Amino acid sequence: MIREIVLDTETTGLDPKFGHRIVEIGCVELINHVATQKTYWQYINPERDMPEEAFAVHGLTKKFLSNKPCFGEIVEAFLAFVDDSPLIIHNAEFDVNFLNAELERANHAPLDLGRAIDTLQIARKKFPGATVNLDALCRRFHIENADRAQHGALKDAHLLAEVYLELIGGRQPDLAFTKEQIKIAKNDVKRMQNAYRPRQYSASKEELAEHRQFLEKISEPIWER
Repeated sequence: MIREIVLDTETTGLDPKFGHRIVEIGCVELINHVATQKTYWQYINPERDMPEEAFAVHGLTKKFLSNKPCFGEIVEAFLAFVDDSPLIIHNAEFDVNFLNAELERANHAPLDLGRAIDTLQIARKKFPGATVNLDALCRRFHIENADRAQHGALKDAHLLAEVYLELIGGRQPDLAFTKEQIKIAKNDVKRMQNAYRPRQYSASKEELAEHRQFLEKISEPIWER
């Protein structure tokens, strides 16, 4: 079983080194590259003002976030959800830098950037020279994103999950089967064989006569043309 976490954040700006903070985290769980019903979504009080440029992106105000928990209050739940799973992120360095700044502030160990799978880098290699932001990739793969007038961490994580699936090869990323999948398939075949064993005897005279009578009822049978 392959567990991955598609992750997105919204922030007050572009660089945590200048005091910018995370205001929203959205995560979607994938099992074997398929989204499950498990998600993690949290608004966060950044304990600072909201620049107009950031508000224009996600529409979150200082007033709206003022009664939301601070990062230190949600860090345990967040880390428990992501666990040690690979993180699927569009422009991974940006989000991981912000998360690590928050983790350091909360006295937690940083996330290893090496565990992140950067869909931005995958897209750049796959479509060199093309625009590969999330909106452009949704258009390329015909993924519905009409309601994305403003960014939202969980909404974008769901979209990115679909984009990621297309980037790695669509709904059939490969034809390789794990040993466990092969074992399950063999057991299914064996159950079918046991359920439908072949007859060990020939048809009786009565059955053959009934079969002839049945065939006589068929008009213009193709085997007599």
